[in-house]
Amino acid sequence: MSRQVFLYDPPDRFVAGTVGLPGRRTFYLQAAAGTRVTSVALEKTQVAALAERMDELLDEVVRRSGGSASVPAVAPADIVDTEPLRTPVEEEFRVGTMALAWDGSDQRMVVEAQALVELEAETEEDLAAAEEQMLQDEENGPPVLRVRLTGVQARSFAKRALEVVDAGRPPCPLCSLPLDPEGHVCPRQNGYRR
Repeated sequence: MSRQVFLYDPPDRFVAGTVGLPGRRTFYLQAAAGTRVTSVALEKTQVAALAERMDELLDEVVRRSGGSASVPAVAPADIVDTEPLRTPVEEEFRVGTMALAWDGSDQRMVVEAQALVELEAETEEDLAAAEEQMLQDEENGPPVLRVRLTGVQARSFAKRALEVVDAGRPPCPLCSLPLDPEGHVCPRQNGYRR
């Protein structure tokens, strides 16, 4: 079976979003072009890392170009996407590996999210070799979502993604662990409920 590549170049929409209540949310990346929609599940930490790294890479592009790149310093307020994910949210795969790159010739951010794959190996060296072979296999590798974004789209994605990550449960003022609606056993209160 050949590798499945979900390519959006460019997407009409590329966002991070969630399904579920805080504390039980499932995080998704969702790309859409016309009626075609692709949703992939990932961890909250992956969303945060992607958004932070995307902002850092865009800042570096601006710095190296001396401000001549078509990348805004901040996300324009008038184009930030606040709409929920398109429904029904149908997970194509769970993300394992992500990659970011800047295509200077087209002035585009390239985002790749590859499906999580379990590899079996007897030694660490065998595992590393199997991982490298899988990543290089363009024909038979795991499914991948590949999105090419303008600088404006990339900044907007990063802003929204960080807002989605921060919209979870508020932290306890004493221990900084997330507060649950059912109650919170704070380790700094010797286990007494707040």
